[in-house]
Parts: sequence; C-alpha cells; structure tokens
Amino acid sequence: MSELIVSITDAEFEDSVLKSTLPVLVDFWAPWCQPCKLIAPVLDEVASAKEGKLRVMKMDVADNRDVAARYSVQSIPCLILFKDGVLAGKNVGVVSQAQLQAFLEEHLEG
Repeated sequence: MSELIVSITDAEFEDSVLKSTLPVLVDFWAPWCQPCKLIAPVLDEVASAKEGKLRVMKMDVADNRDVAARYSVQSIPCLILFKDGVLAGKNVGVVSQAQLQAFLEEHLEG
C-alpha cells in the first residue's frame, strides 16, 4: 500500500473523511477479499496522480462495521467518494484505472 493511502477506523471516520477539506475516496475492503487485492495497485496509482487534490483511505470492514453499515456497504471492494462531507459517488467491484479515473472525473466536476 502506498504511503499516500491511510487506513482509518470507525472512530476516525468523521474527522478524517467528513471534515476533510479535500475530497476523499474510501476503499471499503477486507484482508481476505481477493478482488480487494486486485484493486490495490489502481488505488496506489490514483493516490499518486491526485496527490494534493484527493485523499485515498482504506477501511477494513471486518474491524469497522459501523461506517460500512451507515453507507450500506454490502459487497466489497466498495469505493465511496466523499466531497464536502457528503457521499458524492459509490462504485462496487473491481475497476480499472481508466474506469476509476472516469468515476472520479464524473463525481468531482462541478
């Protein structure tokens, strides 16, 4: 995992995500999830490319169930984009770098 990607907990979610001045992409994942491992390099690339414009964070749903339940995370990997403390977009499943880039552009414009 890139040093630009931060792991967060339920307790840190509000301060780290909802109160962030930058948009935040949260990867809801679990260590046993093979598709989650497939998306990790894509997230590393996005974290590097968007440094200073977007924060990327990971939340282990096995250890942090409250936030996952609040945002109806039922399948992983689940990427949720927050902008100004509000859910701006949600994507479930593995995505390519191009698909993730398009998702971010769609939800960060305007």
